[in-house]
Amino acid sequence: MLNEFRTFIAQGNVLDLAVGIVIGAAFGKITTSLVEDIINPVLGLIIGGIDFSQLKIVLKEAVGTTPEVAIRYGNFLNVLIQFLVIAWVIFLIVKAANRVRLSSSLAPKE
Repeated sequence: MLNEFRTFIAQGNVLDLAVGIVIGAAFGKITTSLVEDIINPVLGLIIGGIDFSQLKIVLKEAVGTTPEVAIRYGNFLNVLIQFLVIAWVIFLIVKAANRVRLSSSLAPKE
């Protein structure tokens, strides 16, 4: 098993995975900022100044030191928009990569 582990690490899969995770985390922050700082304010303005993050259904009001119990569907909408933005950008990246790969395979070989 140790030899298999060494082979796995030596193949570069671990490095590729680590780079993917770091890039993905950074891309996630960019996407979060895009959604929260640019897209949501515009959508909120269009639908009457509603701040998505504040949208909720209160099931039980706060009493004393006990916090309220609420369904925070506004936060869910923020995450859903983030997902759609990420999915769209990944789609565009894959589409561009496929176009480059196709055009390079059609290029005349010397």
